[in-house]
Parts: sequence; C-alpha cells; structure tokens
Amino acid sequence: MAAEEPPNGGDLAVDEPLLAARAHRPSDLIRFLTGVLGIIALFLVARFAISTTTGLENDISVNAHRIPNVLSTIAALVSSVAVLAVPLAFAVERLIKRDGLRVADGVLASVLAYGVSLGVDWWVAAGAPPAIRDALTQLPPDGGQTLTDPVHGYLAPVIAYMTAVGMSSRPRWRVALWVVVILSGITELVSGYATLLSLILTVLIGWSVAYGTLYAIGSPNIRPTGKHLLIGLRKVGFAPVGAHRAPDAPGGTRRYYVVQQDGPPLDVHIIDREQQASGFFYRAWRRLRLRSVAVRRSPQSLRQALEQEALIAYAAAASGARAPQLVATSELGPDAAILVYEQVAGRTLDELEDEEITDQVMASFWESVTALHERRIAHRRLTGESLLVVDEKTGCLVNLSGGDIAAGDLTLRIDVAQLLTTFALRVGPERSVAVANRVLGADRVAASLPLLQPVGMSRSTRIDLKRLVKERKAAAQAVALEQVAAGERTQQQAEEDIATASEDLLSQIRGQILQIAPEAPLAPAKLERLKPKTLITVIALGFAAYLALTQIKPAQLKLSQMDWGWAAVALVAAVLSYGAAAMSLTGFVPERLPFGRTVAAQVAGSFVKLVAPAAIGGIALNTRYLQKSGIRSGPAAASVGASQLAGLSGHLLLLFCFGLITGSQTNGDLGASRAVIIAVLTAAVLALVVAAVAPLRRFVVTRVRSLFFGVVPRMLDLMRQPGKLFTGFGGILLLTLCFTACLDASVLAFGGSISFSAVAVVFLTANAAGSAIPTPGGVGAVEAALITALTFAGVPASASTPAVFLYRALTFWLPVIPGWISYNVLQRKGAL
Repeated sequence: MAAEEPPNGGDLAVDEPLLAARAHRPSDLIRFLTGVLGIIALFLVARFAISTTTGLENDISVNAHRIPNVLSTIAALVSSVAVLAVPLAFAVERLIKRDGLRVADGVLASVLAYGVSLGVDWWVAAGAPPAIRDALTQLPPDGGQTLTDPVHGYLAPVIAYMTAVGMSSRPRWRVALWVVVILSGITELVSGYATLLSLILTVLIGWSVAYGTLYAIGSPNIRPTGKHLLIGLRKVGFAPVGAHRAPDAPGGTRRYYVVQQDGPPLDVHIIDREQQASGFFYRAWRRLRLRSVAVRRSPQSLRQALEQEALIAYAAAASGARAPQLVATSELGPDAAILVYEQVAGRTLDELEDEEITDQVMASFWESVTALHERRIAHRRLTGESLLVVDEKTGCLVNLSGGDIAAGDLTLRIDVAQLLTTFALRVGPERSVAVANRVLGADRVAASLPLLQPVGMSRSTRIDLKRLVKERKAAAQAVALEQVAAGERTQQQAEEDIATASEDLLSQIRGQILQIAPEAPLAPAKLERLKPKTLITVIALGFAAYLALTQIKPAQLKLSQMDWGWAAVALVAAVLSYGAAAMSLTGFVPERLPFGRTVAAQVAGSFVKLVAPAAIGGIALNTRYLQKSGIRSGPAAASVGASQLAGLSGHLLLLFCFGLITGSQTNGDLGASRAVIIAVLTAAVLALVVAAVAPLRRFVVTRVRSLFFGVVPRMLDLMRQPGKLFTGFGGILLLTLCFTACLDASVLAFGGSISFSAVAVVFLTANAAGSAIPTPGGVGAVEAALITALTFAGVPASASTPAVFLYRALTFWLPVIPGWISYNVLQRKGAL
C-alpha cells in the first residue's frame, strides 16, 4: 500500500546538486541551424529559380483580382489587429500566472528578430543580386515607386515572440496565433505588398532568431528534480523517505538511489527530453559514418525510450544474466519518465584498482554476456562504467538501456571485441584473451578479431586507447633518451624500442587471439559506410570550387594584357617546383625512395592544402608517405623534421642573402629595400607574439619538440651520405628559386619591372607572413601579403594584382585536380 503523499513533498529528503535555472537545449540549436539552412536555401531558390518564382507571382496576381475588395479589406483589418492582440493577451495571461521570465525571453527574441529584419531589408536593397531583389520585392499596386519590404517588420518579431515564449506547447494559443499570422500573410500576398518568398523568409527569420535566442540565453529548466521523483514514486505504490543523486548512466540519464520506509533500496533512472537531445550531433555523425549494424538507432520519442529500456531489462532478466531487476516504470509528467530497479551494491570496474580485477570477476561478466548472446541480446556498452563488481567473484551488467533485441551476429561480435578491449586496458591483452577463451571458447573469441578496430568501439574506449599509446610512447622515449645518453643503446635500437612500445593495444589483442586460433580471420570487417577521408575529399573539392568561383576572376587576371610567353615561363617554373620539393624530401631520408612516386606525393600535397594550412598538411602527408614506404614512424617523423628544419634555415639564409643583393643593387634608395625591412620586422613581430602569448608559446614548443625529436641523430646518419645532403639542400635552394622565378615571370607577364633578387625578397617575406595565418593553403592571406610586398617594392598595383593572381593560379589552383588524382592513385597503391 502506498504511503499517503505529504503536502508539497515536505518530509522527503533529497541530496542532490541544484539544477541550473536555465538549460541550453541541443534541440534549440538544431532548430536554429535548420532555420539558417532554410534561409540559405531560400536565397538560392530566389537566385537561381527565377522563372519558377516569377510564375508563382504571376499566378497569385491573376487570381487575386477575383477576390472581392470588401472581403480583402475586412480580412486585412482583422488580421492586423489580431496578430498583435493575441500575443499581448498571451503575455497578460503569463504575467498573471507569474511566468514573466518567458515573456521577457519572447520580447528579447522579437527585438532581435526586428533588428535582423532591418539588416536583411538593407542588404536586399543595397547589395543583393538583382534576382534575389526581384524575388523578394515588387512595386506596390498603388503605383508607388518604392519597393515593398523583403521581410515584414511586424510579422517576424511576432513569430519570434510566439516561438520563444513556448506557445507551441499550448494548442489553443498556438492555433489562434497561427491562424491570424497565416491570415495576415495571405492578405499581404493578395494585396500585392508581399511576395511568396518574402513571406517564407519572414517566417524562417522569426523562427530561427527565436531558437537562436533560446539557445544563447538558455530556456527555463523544467527537468524534474529529485523531489518530483519521490512524489512520483509514492503515486505508483512505493514508500520513499529519502534519496541521493548517483553518478549518471551513459547517455546522461540521471540516477537516484532511493531509500524506502519498508522495502529494499531502489536505483531509479529518469529519462527526459533534455537527456534525449544531448549528443545529437555525435550520434548523427556515427549514423552517417558507420553501417547500421555498428550503431544503434536512438528512439524517436520519450515513450519509445521508456518501452525500449524496459523491454531490454525484462529480456536480460529472463536470459539468466546477472543484471538489476526492473520492478516498475512510470511517466513523470509530460516530459519525463522513470524506471525503477532494485539497487545492486558494488563498485564499477572503473572504480577498482588493477590488482582487484580477478579472473573470477572477469569470467562472471563473460558468463552474463554469454547468457545475453544466447537470447540474441546485445549490450553495446560493455565499458568499465557498465560492469558492476559485486564481490571478488561476481559481476553484474548494468546500463543495458543502449542494448538491442534480436541482434545480428555482427552486433554480438562487436560486444565481444568491446569487452576484450575493456579488460585489456586494465589487465593486459594476455589475461583478457585467456579468460575469454576459457568461458567462450576459441571459436567465438576468434570471430571477434575482425571487429577489433577503433571505429567499432565506444567513445570512451577510443579515448583510452589513444591515451595509452601516448603514455607508452612518452615513457619509451624518456627511457630511450637516457639509454642513448648513457651509451647503453644505439639510436637505431632506441627507435626500435619506441616503435615496439607504441604498438596499439588492439594489435596486441589480435596477436593473442592468433596464438589460440591461428586460423582466425584477419581481414577487418567493413563497419564504415563513409570514411573521414572521403568526407574530407568532398569538402575540399567543394571548398575549392567555391573559392575558385569567388577568388579567380578573369577581370583581375587581365588576360588580354598578359604576355603569354612569360606566362609559359611561369608555368614551367611552377611544374619544376614539384621536382625540387621531392629532392628536398629525399635528401633527408637515408633510405632509397622512388623519385617519381615522391614527386607524385608532392603533387598530392597540392590537394591536401585545401583543407589544412600548407605547413601542417605537408608535414602530415610526407610523414604518412615515408611510413607507407617502409620507414618506421620515428625515423619518418625525424626525416620530415630534418627537412623542415633545413628548409627554415635555408629560408632565413636566402632571405638574408637576397636582401644584401637587393640593397647593394639599389643602394638603399628604392622601394625594394623596404621589403627587406618588412621581412625583418615581420619575423621579429611573429617571434615576439609567440614568445609573449603563453598558450601559443606552449603550442609551438610542444609541436617543435615532437617534430624535431630525433632530428639531430638523423642528421648525423646523413653526414655519412654527402650525396643525400647535397640533394636535400639543393632541393631547398631549387624550390625557392622555382617559386621566385614563377612570381618574377608573372610580374613580367603584366609589364612589371623589378630585379630577381627583389622578387625573391618579396616571395620569402610575403609567403612566410601569409602562411602564418592558418587558413587552408593561406588563401587570402598570401595574396594580400604578396600584393602589398610587391607594391612596396615598386611594382604598380595594376601589374602586381594580376601578377599575384596568375602566380597563385599556377602554384595553388591549377594543381588541385592533378593533386586529387595523385592522392587517390597513391592511396589505391598503398603509398598514402
């Protein structure tokens, strides 16, 4: 018999932190982004679907004359009054019920929507393409010459207000307001003071601004508290006297440990809409990236979530697996539900020390997983927080809410791979595989081998795997440096030790499985539907197309005034630069590299620049190329680091030499000498900024330290091969000369006149300054720096601007397609 509910729950003690007064709901952000995308799509329709929008306007104009004037006048009068009266009446009703905070949110959203409306009106009138202006405005029917407004200044704020105050949760008010809004829109459309697209734009702006405001300032938090929970438990037959907040379950589900007046303690889970919306973008990315068998589909409603978790709990109990017993479920208001479990005392695997994890406990978990799998139930969250250790010999599976009923073989094998990895992270791969083999058998353990890949693991496991590799590598590097310094190990032996210690845990688990089942399948299962590199390729090509359309303009190139002979010279210099880049890399690698494939890798770097700053993208690509060429990761990174260090030294030395040459040629009187001053000042300012800003200083020091680890020993190895060093430094010199020659020829192609040494100073200075800004390929920054430097050096703007655009077209834009082809060819051949 349920105890009588106390008034207001006054005698119920709850130990929990206060919930935030406002919550930033992911659902508001999703709706805001959806509205912004809708506005962008509408502008695209207005820009390109000119005939369609014009046809719609003509149809509306023809049929509008059939409506009696008296009827349209009455409708306009009623809608004008009602569209303001209804929100005002709702505000009065909210104030009477002491809900003024929502009214304030609505007023703020309406003010912002009005401001956005004015901004869009100004942009359409002053700077929008004519097609957009024609689609959103028109001349009024009264013969006036002033175009109608693209966004209706009172409708957008009203829509923002009604959305922000939450009228959608009150059906009568929502229906009333939408009726008057639609009526107002129709009267404006029929009377000729609005277009169809302008009305849609008005609705989208009001809707988007409202949800953007709610996400920015937060919505009033309506999540049920622990006090509401205990009152709800009394209504369904329990007699709680107190509760305290427990650690959240995976997915953000709130948990409470409840003490009853008569009865066992309870473990109560609260599911609410806030928790369901959290992690939306991560789940969406996982569904897009992985095949359906590798990711679980989330429930669409609160009722579905409740039924799904209850079904899995009952199925797990029926299978014989050790899991908490579900004793009751109930709704807790319109936006939350509760699931009541018997509380099981214990500590999770994450809370145990490594020595406390016994083989008996691991075997107990494997037995429960086996019981689930025999009933085709997948857990899907077999991480440390889901493994509750009851005593030294018994384990209990918790957090089954993310599981699947009637799961397929692949899903069950993912469970096995996940649990193997979870145990291996704590006790090592040997014990993990041995215990699993003893309980499951070699065949079932071997079947999980193709699923031992990071993409199939939970997020926390992937983080732990990366952290483990970094810790082992750092420890191995520290030991190796000490041993090399003490003369106990050679540099090559130390690098081998580091490579062995850096072997990832999943590879070690695979090795242990192959020892017990040599015939186990080795080919990894195809879990990914869309690989990140495919997405990067699509984004890069789209970005390239956008930049090419917006940045490269025939008018700026002035092709009619260009000397095609010098343009051909510039093209030849740009092509030769890839051979020079290949020389600068191979010269710092003691191992033999195929020159043609190395050149192709440098061409592929032209494509990588589209999605990463040039230096970072080039370093990553060259390191990957060397690793795929059979060079271990440590020596590969050291070789690339040596090349970068030599390139930096060569850059500074060449800048100094060409600066001296330029100064001697001009006697310090011409504009070219100012480029030298700019170069020195730029380098000094960058160095001071890096030294003064602590986060930037730490970032640079960390990157440089990791990049140049092992560079000195690598250079010592190269000292025994003078030919290699000559190739490397010769490639660096030739690379600079090729780029300088390309820029010089581009300047000459448009009638500019400047010495080669001055062009070299301009290139070395401006390229360094532009590349310091971390935009993909230095787009925008490099162009601005080059044009400015050439102008200071005495080249007229009429020649420097098209010359720089020609230079960038030859060295950055034209190689994109060959770079993409090389990138894909090298990947198919396993060279990248």
